[in-house]
Amino acid sequence: MRPRAVAVLASGHGSNLEALVHAQARAPYRVRLVIADRECRALAWARARGLDARLVPPGPHADATQLCAMRDAGVGAVALAGYLRRLSPAFLAGFAGPVLNIHPSLLPSFPGLHAHRQAIAHGVKVTGVTIHFVDEGLDSGPILLQEAVAVREGETPDELLERLHAVEHRLYPQALTIVVEGRYATSGRQVSILPPREE
Repeated sequence: MRPRAVAVLASGHGSNLEALVHAQARAPYRVRLVIADRECRALAWARARGLDARLVPPGPHADATQLCAMRDAGVGAVALAGYLRRLSPAFLAGFAGPVLNIHPSLLPSFPGLHAHRQAIAHGVKVTGVTIHFVDEGLDSGPILLQEAVAVREGETPDELLERLHAVEHRLYPQALTIVVEGRYATSGRQVSILPPREE
């Protein structure tokens, strides 16, 4: 099967972008396009590796610019990797493929920013990582994958986030593989993962 072209949208450090790119040699996808809404390490990292990396700042034509770039690159799926802007209804209506996001909590707990800090502040014993489909809400789309991570006694938010990142970097390539292979089925908010197809 020819690898499917995907786009990654980023705003920050880019560690999940790096994980997706590093995993693609043994995956059925290729990161063909990286878009950032501001100059950031993720964009610089992508440029340094010769990826098609574009700055598309917020504005009235941002959706159209992003969608046009994705069509030109033949993108069939989108992965948000630290992208700090909610996608507009116009973007979601204009892109026909699946859009994934990753979040450092077990949604629906602790949506939004600084979920790891929220978890420690609330004294939870278990948090985790969620990969979900994007809808018009805030971290509210149907859940594809989750993995629990125990919160250690006396752990700082930075220490917890580092452990959450390790799970994210392993889980996100798995989720993107499932999506580009079409190995999922949805019924309302329920998402079922299907077994690999036999060759």
